[in-house]
Amino acid sequence: MFTSNNFDSIGDDAFIGLPQLEYLFIENNKIQSISRNAFRGLKSLIHLSLANNNLQTLTKGLFKGLDALTTVDLRGNSFHCDCKLKWLVEWLYSTNATVEQIYCASPPEYQGHKINDLSPKEFDCITTAEFAVYQSLPFQSLSVDSFYYTNDNHVVIAQPFTGNCNFLEWNPVEMVFRNYDNITGTSTVVCKPMVIDSQLFIIVAQLFGGSYIYKRETFANKFIRIQDIEALKIRKPNDIETFKIDVDWYFVIADSSKAGLTTVYKWNGNGFYSHQSLHSWYRDTDVEFLEIANKPHLILSSSSQRPVIYQWNKGQKEFVRRTDIPEMEDVYAVKHFKVKDDVFICLTRFIGDSKVMKWEGSMFSELQRMPSRGSLVFQPLRINNRQYAVLGSDYSFTQVYRWDVEKGKFVKFQELNIQAPRAFTLFSTGNHDFLFVSSFKGTTQIYKHVIIDLSA
Repeated sequence: MFTSNNFDSIGDDAFIGLPQLEYLFIENNKIQSISRNAFRGLKSLIHLSLANNNLQTLTKGLFKGLDALTTVDLRGNSFHCDCKLKWLVEWLYSTNATVEQIYCASPPEYQGHKINDLSPKEFDCITTAEFAVYQSLPFQSLSVDSFYYTNDNHVVIAQPFTGNCNFLEWNPVEMVFRNYDNITGTSTVVCKPMVIDSQLFIIVAQLFGGSYIYKRETFANKFIRIQDIEALKIRKPNDIETFKIDVDWYFVIADSSKAGLTTVYKWNGNGFYSHQSLHSWYRDTDVEFLEIANKPHLILSSSSQRPVIYQWNKGQKEFVRRTDIPEMEDVYAVKHFKVKDDVFICLTRFIGDSKVMKWEGSMFSELQRMPSRGSLVFQPLRINNRQYAVLGSDYSFTQVYRWDVEKGKFVKFQELNIQAPRAFTLFSTGNHDFLFVSSFKGTTQIYKHVIIDLSA
């Protein structure tokens, strides 16, 4: 019996050499911490009392090996009912020992609650730790996209200086990404995957030497060039977006030359044909497909005008101009995300603040500004039901933001040191989530989304 002393902690193996001990009373002390292995070796212990101490939490696994326990008394302690105590709630559900009623002293939402009556489901203990560098790829890149094909996820990366579309797959044995194919070209700026009826197409946009469409031939196990893209319309491709409306598949190329035409192409079963040219002379830098009020829309970003919103006309089966986004000049790119039923967009600006805007019935209204000197990409990402946004910059650290549900906006989460980022994409396999980051001046980086269970 160790009662009414001034003990403030109990270390590992504190009762070693007492395997026959059956009753242990450590009451009315000032104990604040007990090591995980403090009671190791007490195989015969049937009654344990830690009543009336200063315990706020208990180390996970504290009662491991105490299989003979029939009574535990934890009364008179000021337990803080957070994730570190989740294991105790789980243990109370599974143990055959009698445990006197104990109560939460904090936090406020649990104060006065019986710990014996709590459910493990009440503890939201998984939180994001960080994006950690996982693997570096020894080449520069401009675009990176992940896609699902033949029951697996893949990545394709555009390498402008070698002209290649480089394909990667996940090696689950060596736990790294490895090359598995390549499309060779010249000055490649975008390699866009498109899977239609189990057929894989790659739209390869090049600054010089034309742009093409490749198809993966399963029997030959290689890519075959099946179509050239109109050189007179697509002079300087900058972005490609793929989408489906009803049963029809489309892709659109944003052309950033003064003489080019941003053009929508449609799949007809045998190939792609020019379906609609949206406008010329505007030097379009980005195109985004999204649904607003369940209706298909396109948003075009341009270096010479404000972002333009087009809406799909079901009767004409074409996009018609709806409106523009006011007071938003010099927007390089627009990307969208949803929170429940609300539609938001991230607007990237090279000079001036980038913005998050929300659709408010008939137009987008400003929600939040982010300082973004030298930014060309502001990409929303959704991981484990949590919304993130990554804002890259040529002159400072890349900023990772996480959506705060209560505040209804993004909050800073992490900084990444990346040279001239140009694109971000998420790759998920099994329990692993990876962030691919293309870099125009440095190596292409792969970050792993690391999570931590605070109840562990």
